Amino acid sequence: MDIFTLYVGQGALTAIRAGDEAIIVDAHMPNSEDVCQDQIEQSLASYLSKSKVRGLILTGLDKDHACPAGVESILIEYEPDWVMYPTYYKDTDAASDVFRIVAAQVKRREKTSRPLTRESVRVDNVESRHLTGLANYFTLELFSPHMEDMDSSNNSSIVLKLTGIDQMGFSYLITGDTETERWDGINRYFGKYLSAPVMAGSHHGSRTGINAKTLLHVSPHTVLISAGVDNSYGHPDGVAVQAYRQVATQVFCTNADSNGICFLTRRVNGGFETRAVQHFGRRAANV
Repeated sequence: MDIFTLYVGQGALTAIRAGDEAIIVDAHMPNSEDVCQDQIEQSLASYLSKSKVRGLILTGLDKDHACPAGVESILIEYEPDWVMYPTYYKDTDAASDVFRIVAAQVKRREKTSRPLTRESVRVDNVESRHLTGLANYFTLELFSPHMEDMDSSNNSSIVLKLTGIDQMGFSYLITGDTETERWDGINRYFGKYLSAPVMAGSHHGSRTGINAKTLLHVSPHTVLISAGVDNSYGHPDGVAVQAYRQVATQVFCTNADSNGICFLTRRVNGGFETRAVQHFGRRAANV
């Protein structure tokens, strides 16, 4: 198992491999001064060249997680078996377009041997938090969203533990844009289940995504933060980075390099290693 955190500007896109399978989390593919869609697509294609993409998880429906161009590119290029998103609808800057794209791809594949299915998830309306039948080399454990705390698009984010079950497997906590108050509810009901050696920094490293009890429950070795170079939000916030460093051995952020940097994280000799990887068009992404 390994995790490829791509630099996509102020947004998120991560791919995870285990065995001969892969799952993609989020789909931001901007065309901006520091990175373009073509670079992202080429780097992603290199990483996934020998893997079957089982699913696409959209942690939220804001454009920095569910960019319509990125969603369409992934659904057409990799033809995953399913696309997952929170059971929550708000007419965001991307939601309507994303749902139109998903519906078109469902229709295109409905009479084929590999139809695309939609997995709309919410903790209080799934049969089990352990989402089964979605992959052979991954388990998926859902923690959020929940109807009681869906007071904003951020707090409607999917929080999910993805665990690879190949020989080098480990757990990766997907966090979306989840805010401090929502983490309080997750801690209350699911705190003892949150432990994971690798986690994504919530809300691009915003201080509003930090929750001290959550970090103690997760007890991560490595924290991976996706944020854009010179972004207008000041992500990651120094307070958040310091909080992560209090509990984690390693904290990495995609905007640490002035041109943006990707990261490949894997288990090595009983521990974890994260190395920098450049996008295509700069230096070849060898992942």
